Amino acid sequence: AATTLMLGLPGSAYLYQGEELGLPDATDLPGEVRQDPTYLRTGQTILGRDGCRIPMPWTLDGPSHGFGPTADTWLPQPQVYGQLAVDQQDGVAGSTLELYRSLLRLRRERHLGAGRIEEVPATAGVLAYIVTAPSGLRTAVVLNAGSTSAPLPLHGEVVAESLPGVTDGHHVRANAAVWLDLRVDG
Repeated sequence: AATTLMLGLPGSAYLYQGEELGLPDATDLPGEVRQDPTYLRTGQTILGRDGCRIPMPWTLDGPSHGFGPTADTWLPQPQVYGQLAVDQQDGVAGSTLELYRSLLRLRRERHLGAGRIEEVPATAGVLAYIVTAPSGLRTAVVLNAGSTSAPLPLHGEVVAESLPGVTDGHHVRANAAVWLDLRVDG
């Protein structure tokens, strides 16, 4: 839901490597493989950023999950990375990779990065805003950060969802976000 909110904002969008695959930060690396200068300079007391510098997995099988021709990488890849590899998510409806691709495509098509933002009043736990593109195309972005379903403050055609089926057109599920095309109604 947070990514759906962020990619709906005007301005530059920043993604960290592996975020589009849903890769977890590898916090359990053994000390002997850690290379982060912070870790080394602090007498191995502050872990540093090695956990987010692990090579990206491209394939389930093969050496280094397809990152290179050998199994040797500068940092070891956690076992779970294989199941989250690009080839396991490419073209798979509902995968994290396909969600990112869809949101980035829609962001570009709807010119959200160059848009003007306007906050919309909403119930507690709901953040809603309208982005008006230079062309006049209006997109509502609604995030429900609450723990229960909440009423949508605006209505329109659903063009993106953080998960399939997060709205019935009148409410948005808890911990979910939706983009609405306001040309239809709103």
